[in-house]
Amino acid sequence: MAKPILVLAEQHRGEIADITFEMLGAARAVAGATGAPVFALLLGSDAVPLTARLGAADKVFLVDTPTLDAPVPSAAATALKTVQEQAQADLVFIGCTNISLGIGPILATRTGLPLVNFCRALRVEGNALVCTSQLFGGKIAADVKLPDMRGIVCLYPGAFPAEAGRGDKPPAVEKVPLLVDPPKVIFKQYLQPETGDVDITKQSVLVGVGRGIQTQDNVQLAEELAQALGGAVCASRPVIDQGWLPLSRQVGKSGLSVKPRVYLAFGISGAPEHWEGIQNSQCIIAINTDSKAPIFDGAHYGAVADALEVLPVLIEKVKARKG
Repeated sequence: MAKPILVLAEQHRGEIADITFEMLGAARAVAGATGAPVFALLLGSDAVPLTARLGAADKVFLVDTPTLDAPVPSAAATALKTVQEQAQADLVFIGCTNISLGIGPILATRTGLPLVNFCRALRVEGNALVCTSQLFGGKIAADVKLPDMRGIVCLYPGAFPAEAGRGDKPPAVEKVPLLVDPPKVIFKQYLQPETGDVDITKQSVLVGVGRGIQTQDNVQLAEELAQALGGAVCASRPVIDQGWLPLSRQVGKSGLSVKPRVYLAFGISGAPEHWEGIQNSQCIIAINTDSKAPIFDGAHYGAVADALEVLPVLIEKVKARKG
């Protein structure tokens, strides 16, 4: 039997993060091709109830200690290495998130295993795992081959379907007694950021505006269309920098990543930094006067037109359709 795949489950303030289900789903896909079992590692105190949500794993290892409630990378890597050796797992999945990003390099140094960061796709070729890694904000995609399925892979959030990693069947749970030395860096307090009037990451329809909207007054047209469609307005960085919309509406590498059913991009060129935030949208519709705008390379539908001419027509048509 192939050696296990070990997934570092990520939890934040008592909730399992979506990246955990994405990793479990990816691990199950690899396991389907190799016959390997899938194990998960959950860290933190009072986390036993959370194990029931990890049904996609064949077994969950639980390290129950307050030191790992908000683990710094060195402490988490210590726990991960201990469980990895116990489970005899040569392939480890870690989330490429603000919480877990620093764990992979430390674990790679301590184990001697190769590390692949920013992984957006996986495929099995013979006895090797091929990881597609995103470089330079998505400008380059590199395939990295891990012979014998040995390595540490940091999976990019949103690149894999979370539903594939959800399971209702309670997994077997094994508690791992582990004393973790107090880290040099200590978590003191979580400060909840100010929320905007709308959470654009939860919207099924988004109307995005960019530099082509020209003036702040024209943002109202996007607001009217979004209201007619039952969605919300968001923007690329130039619009936010002008102060036309709050920071909570910014989409892209320096903003938020969104996954709506429909993303309408008006006057957005589609720079890699913005594309990184919208690429998981189910349907992208782009309107731009520049026929060579990068947004058209990835959009499902597009029109070379002036956003200020298209918006009033769309508003009228949508309102008429809704009766």
